[in-house]
Formats: sequence, C-alpha cells, structure tokens
Amino acid sequence: MESTSATSRLRGLLARPGVVLMPCCFDALSARLIELAGFELTFMSGFGVSAARIGAPDTGLISYGEMLDQGRNVCAAVTLPVIGDADTGYGNALNVQRTVRGYAQVGFAGVMIEDQVAPKRCGHTEGKQVVDRSEAVMRIRAAVEARDAGTDIVIVARTDARATHGLDEALWRAQAFADLGADVVFVEALLDRDEMWKACRAVNRPLLANMLEGGKTPVLPPAELEAIGFKLVAYPLTLLSSAVAAMRDALRALSEGRTPERMLEFGELRRVIGFDEYDERARKLRC
Repeated sequence: MESTSATSRLRGLLARPGVVLMPCCFDALSARLIELAGFELTFMSGFGVSAARIGAPDTGLISYGEMLDQGRNVCAAVTLPVIGDADTGYGNALNVQRTVRGYAQVGFAGVMIEDQVAPKRCGHTEGKQVVDRSEAVMRIRAAVEARDAGTDIVIVARTDARATHGLDEALWRAQAFADLGADVVFVEALLDRDEMWKACRAVNRPLLANMLEGGKTPVLPPAELEAIGFKLVAYPLTLLSSAVAAMRDALRALSEGRTPERMLEFGELRRVIGFDEYDERARKLRC
C-alpha cells in the first residue's frame, strides 16, 4: 500500500475512540503474521531489527541505510500501516529531515524520533543519556517541518528523560514535542500506574504505552491502559522473544535427535508465506 494511503489509515486509527494494539515486527514475515492475525497497525522495532538483521544489541550499531532497507521490505509485505523506529534521526536537524523523508518514501506511515544521545540504547537498559532540551526540541521541530513541507507521515516523538532527569523533565519534553506539532508522544520507561496516569494528563496528544515484558513499565491489560488515557499500545519484543524461545526449543530437540513438537504443517507454512496466493494469481494470469 502506498505511503499516503497507509498514513491516512494511521491517522484514522488515532482519531477513532479506544486504544489500538500494536504488536511490533522485525522483518517482513513477522509483519505479515501480525496482519494475518487481524491487527490494524504495527511498529518496526529497532531492537528487533538489530537482533534479527545483524545479530547485535540495540546500541546504535545498525545504520540508517539498513533500517531503511528493512523497512522497505516490511512495508511492501503488508497493507496495514507501519511505524518505523528512527532512533535519534541519525544526525543533526538536516539528517532528521532526510530520515523522515526517507522513511516516508519506502512506505512507512509513521516515524519515531527520540531524544537520546547517539549512539542510543534500548529504553529499558542501563546507561542511557539524553541530549539537552534545545537539541531534543530541534530534532522534533525538524521532523515536523519535514512533514509539513509535504512529507505524508505521522511523527511520533519519544523522550527517555524519565530515567536520566526524572518525571517532571520527561513531561516537560513530552508537552514541548506536542506543542511543536508531533502527532503522537511517547514517554519511555514510566515506572508505575501513577506515572502513567500523570503522563496522560500532562500531555495534550495521543500517547503511546510500551508494554515490554520484564521491562520497567508495568504490563497492563488494554482496557486499563485505555482507562488511564493511552491511545497506542506497543508490544515491542513479544514476537521476537517468542520466536527465539521457539527456535531454541526446536534446536534442543534436533540436538537430541527428535523432531520439534511445535511446528506448522508444511501446507500451513506455505499458506502463511503466500504460496497459495501466488499460485492462484499465476493461474489467473494464464487464463
């Protein structure tokens, strides 16, 4: 689906009542599975792409070009809107604007820009640092200007300042990003329900909740997150963690001379990947 259509669908999801669940993908196959499961939105996780594509931690090792290439494949594989993780924007204000345009060109409906110091780190690990207020604001201003100059994409503005400067600073940045025109705001690594509630009351924009199993933020049911005031609910590593666990189990079985117990039948695997659809389209073209 073209970027303009995907962006319009994302804006429609943001405008309608209720929370939107957003399992995160890391490649084209995981994005396809999310769509086949009936979800309406996904997010291409930088943590996931770094792990799946280069086998490395989310510490700024993966490049803009690699993320763009992965995003091109992900967006081409599905019709649902995809938000792309763009880390710090890969440089100064002009780099941020190039990143926003590049993400839109490959089909992303949204792009997330954060205020960490480069190279960044996963939001739920130790050792994070954030840039000062002026640079944080500059990044989001640049992203919004690129959007308003004709780039059809949703801007998701993230702050990691809760871990480094406290809740008040994180909420100041979040509202500053909203005032600049960010479409969605994400305050990373809130510590409890009270902080989650305060964030939703302090920021005049749709907020994203990050439900990382084992992370710093409580993992709450969607109904409770909606009652608190969140709009988007991301599950950043649920699929990646589940896939790693399943592959480990399969490898253990093979090492013991056994066939893994939990496997798709070959016919079902063919269907999921798209062989049946491909064969049907080929038959029609021959007619």
